[in-house]
Amino acid sequence: MNRFKVLFHVNESGRWQRVLVNITNFLNDVGQENADIQVVANGEAVSVFGNGCLLAGGDGQCCGTANGSLVEQMKKLSETGVNFVACRNALRGQSINEDSVPNFLTVVPAGITEIARKQAEGYAYIKP
Repeated sequence: MNRFKVLFHVNESGRWQRVLVNITNFLNDVGQENADIQVVANGEAVSVFGNGCLLAGGDGQCCGTANGSLVEQMKKLSETGVNFVACRNALRGQSINEDSVPNFLTVVPAGITEIARKQAEGYAYIKP
C-alpha cells in the first residue's frame, strides 16, 4: 500500500478540535505507518500558540486553558509523526513571537506557499 500524503489546512481557531479529531480518525483507519500528515495553520488559527500559557522553551505544556488542551493534543500527534506548521506572517499578524511557539511546531515564511508546495508534491488537501 502506498503511503497517504495528506495536508490539513486550518485558518480558524474554532476549527482546531475538528482537525485534530479528523487526523486521529484518519490515523486510526489507515495506520500511522501508512500516512504522511502535515497540518498548516495560518490566519487567525495561529492564535492558539499565543495564549500566554506556554512555558519557557515552548514545550507545549499549559496551565489548563482550552488552548493548552489543544496544544497538548497537537504535541501528542506530533510524537506519532504528524507535522505541524505555522505561517510566520500569521504569527506576526497575531503578535506572537516565533521563539515562543512549541518545539514541535515548524514555522514557514508563508502558509499559503507551503500549502501550494505540498499540493505540488501530491498531498491531498483537506480543510475541515
